[in-house]
Amino acid sequence: MSLQPAPRPPRPFVSVVVPCYNEEESLPVLHRRLTKVLSSVTDQYEIVLSNDGSRDGTLETIRKLAVADPHVCGVDLSRNFGHQVCLTAGLDHARGEVIVMMDADLQDPPELIPRMIERWRAGADIVYAVRRKREGESFFKKATAAVFYRILRASTKVAIPVDTGDFRLIDRCALDAVLAVRESNRFLRGLFSWVGFRQEPIYYNRKARYAGETKYPLRKMIRFAMDGVTSFSTAPLRVAVWLGLMTAGFAFLYGLRVIYQGMAGLTVPGWASTTVSVLFLGGIQLVTIGLLGEYVGRIFDEVKRRPLYLVREVIGDGAKPETERP
Repeated sequence: MSLQPAPRPPRPFVSVVVPCYNEEESLPVLHRRLTKVLSSVTDQYEIVLSNDGSRDGTLETIRKLAVADPHVCGVDLSRNFGHQVCLTAGLDHARGEVIVMMDADLQDPPELIPRMIERWRAGADIVYAVRRKREGESFFKKATAAVFYRILRASTKVAIPVDTGDFRLIDRCALDAVLAVRESNRFLRGLFSWVGFRQEPIYYNRKARYAGETKYPLRKMIRFAMDGVTSFSTAPLRVAVWLGLMTAGFAFLYGLRVIYQGMAGLTVPGWASTTVSVLFLGGIQLVTIGLLGEYVGRIFDEVKRRPLYLVREVIGDGAKPETERP
């Protein structure tokens, strides 16, 4: 008698994917609110919790939730790979007809999901949430975020919505198109805009973090912004070219002045101007080389073709990808 593999659980209607890094305090509350919201829509849903190498009790909390609730699945990565890759791992393992992405800190309200599903049923392939207000965040973070999104939109050919995070609903067809793109330096907000499909916004007020501290300090915010700009735009390289041309133009005019002074027999002490010119030109050159280095570094990451992440453990029978991805 041949042994047949155990059948997989039926495909859920809704999958909610949550990347987790040191979120043990928020997860029980998030699970409770998600369960209440999703059970009012359908009984065929799953909650995929993707653990990004957390150092607190997040993994144990995921295990307990998965034991207590068969709707919960866990994906434990082998180490910390970063928010966007952790989110990608959860999306790879999500099996729903529609998929909702959200963070674990409860700044994005689960109660918005039914409205997203209504928009999807009306014909939208992607429903993204736009932040009208951002509570509990400093003026500096809100101002820099607003500037970043507008610079990104102005510098790319892709219409990336402003004031929009990862909180969104995606149709299975649109998600498969995004997951087919396996670039290493991922900026999912841009990828979802790049693939197209019918996209509609809904507006909400973002709450303050429920517990813990932000996972995006200034250093990570700058890195995230660099990933966004360099993944979808060559504008920094064009700015460097124009800056170099302008500097060369000023240097040429200054050279004409020096020649005139020499021919006229004028001697003007020029230590200060020479020093400033050398430092200015050196700064321009270093900035330009740095920009080139950023793009070359991304090429280096891509040609290695390493897998985006490694999974140490899959928790729950449902949390297995439909197809293996690199």
